[in-house]
Amino acid sequence: MQRGEIIRYVDMTIAEGINLQRGMNYNVPGKNYHIILMSVRKNAPYADKWLPEENAIIYEGHDVQKNYNFSSLPSDKIDQPMFNPSGSLTENGKFYQAAMRYKETNISPEIVKVYEKIKDGIWVYNGYFHLIDAWQEKLDRTVFKFRLEMIDSDIEEEKLHDTTELELEHNRLIPTEVKIKVWARDKGRCVKCGSDKNLHYDHIIPFSKGGSSKDPNNIQLLCQKCNLSKHDNIE
Repeated sequence: MQRGEIIRYVDMTIAEGINLQRGMNYNVPGKNYHIILMSVRKNAPYADKWLPEENAIIYEGHDVQKNYNFSSLPSDKIDQPMFNPSGSLTENGKFYQAAMRYKETNISPEIVKVYEKIKDGIWVYNGYFHLIDAWQEKLDRTVFKFRLEMIDSDIEEEKLHDTTELELEHNRLIPTEVKIKVWARDKGRCVKCGSDKNLHYDHIIPFSKGGSSKDPNNIQLLCQKCNLSKHDNIE
């Protein structure tokens, strides 16, 4: 799977081998990474945020599960929990403690695979990120915040245990507003052949040759076949 690939929810679950009903998925069975589902769309339930100049994401933690909410207030009005009623860590707690282990020791940061919801039924694979920080932020309630920084997406999953092989790839994040504009402009189809299958967000002038990720005029939709045939040639 390539960064920028557009994928259906059902195909996401098949690719990962789990039912991705939760937005935060720590310790994916059989994988050496974790998974988060994010969205910065209008009216998204959580305040996720892109930092494109820093190749980073600020991801907001998740609310208490409804069956664990014993308050008279709705879940989005009470503090996000670190622990379940049983005393076990919530997904917030697991990600938080992983970030603290990285900050307090010399271990490598945890690797997180990120998918982003663009609109109903449409998701984009955003690549692999390092989980490097976490904190609790007091607003009208206490929420968790996590900082994740992008790492090279062109890695094989079996090499994920050796993070020394990963190199930071600068300024390649395509902001959500650009993705939405390009999707609407290209009408959800490959600009070359018109296919609506196996689509990717593609740099017209390749990133490796100085092309911008932030200009919609430099981003287009290509199907996998057309994308592979293009490679790094400037048209």
